[in-house]
Amino acid sequence: MEKIKIAVVGLGGIAQLVHLPNLAKLNNAMVSAVAEVNKSRLNTIADKFNIPERYNNLNDLLAKSDAEAVIIATPTSSHKDLSIACLKAGKDILVEKPLARTFIEAKQITDAAQKYNRKIMVGMNLRYRPDAMILKSLVNGGEIGKPFYVKCGWIRRKSSSQGWFTKKNESGGGVIIDLSILLLDIALWILEFPPIITVSTQSFYQNTKEVEDTSVSLLRCADSSIINIESSWSLSVEKDYFYFDVFGTKGSASLSPFRIYKKVEEQMIDLTPSQSDNALNLFKKSYLNELKSFIGAVKGFNPVFSSADESLSRMKIVEAMYKSSSLNKEIKLN
Repeated sequence: MEKIKIAVVGLGGIAQLVHLPNLAKLNNAMVSAVAEVNKSRLNTIADKFNIPERYNNLNDLLAKSDAEAVIIATPTSSHKDLSIACLKAGKDILVEKPLARTFIEAKQITDAAQKYNRKIMVGMNLRYRPDAMILKSLVNGGEIGKPFYVKCGWIRRKSSSQGWFTKKNESGGGVIIDLSILLLDIALWILEFPPIITVSTQSFYQNTKEVEDTSVSLLRCADSSIINIESSWSLSVEKDYFYFDVFGTKGSASLSPFRIYKKVEEQMIDLTPSQSDNALNLFKKSYLNELKSFIGAVKGFNPVFSSADESLSRMKIVEAMYKSSSLNKEIKLN
């Protein structure tokens, strides 16, 4: 099988720990080029993964590399310009979440994809967890009846220690755009994307100044379902934890750990599989599955999942969350 050539732009933690090692495992793809503004990091990482083509900026890469697709793993403030440059150069792209800092920037990216007829996938890796995919199929199959309430949360340390991460003009926001956006995405995916009609959010700045480090949101959907999201870098807990619970008219299901209960003649029956992966393996597999899906989309084998258009609608909701927190009131969405 001919290998698809992929370029990786930005050689920070996510590239070093996830994308480059995963690409090395695949027999239908290869990293043909990398770009990184830090020359020392560029050469160190390129040497480690035996990548011959290395560039200090994206323009040189696009001018000289024959890569068919590009993974953008740079700070959020650079996503718009880098994405549009890649699309204009005829490359399909996988952009790490969030797609952009704002709805307007995200719209400019999606407009460019339409203009140049290219594909964009956004790194919403929670969808690609094996247990999440099983949960999705069970909910779609009606195993817990009609889902009406999702309760989810992610309490952990900051995802990055880099300075830009807590600067509003560079990151676009704090824990909402870092963690809540992933929870929002998987919740809407599980619920089959009902329109959001109202958003109510309260945020806190315990250890940060420019961006929120704790946030709690309640979202009401047009089909009367409700989503409750909490995320934090600063809550005082013993250890990091993630949870995702969905309640239906005939049962419930959960991630981390995976559980499913179904009501049968007024009795709750445990349908949980006897074996399940640990959290670390699920995390690793989510990124590998995401990458396989992206490569399949580039080759035309499958549609683009977690698309830029979906991400655009997520950004509209995220901005309503920030507006609700700022004004201290519920926000209605059109």
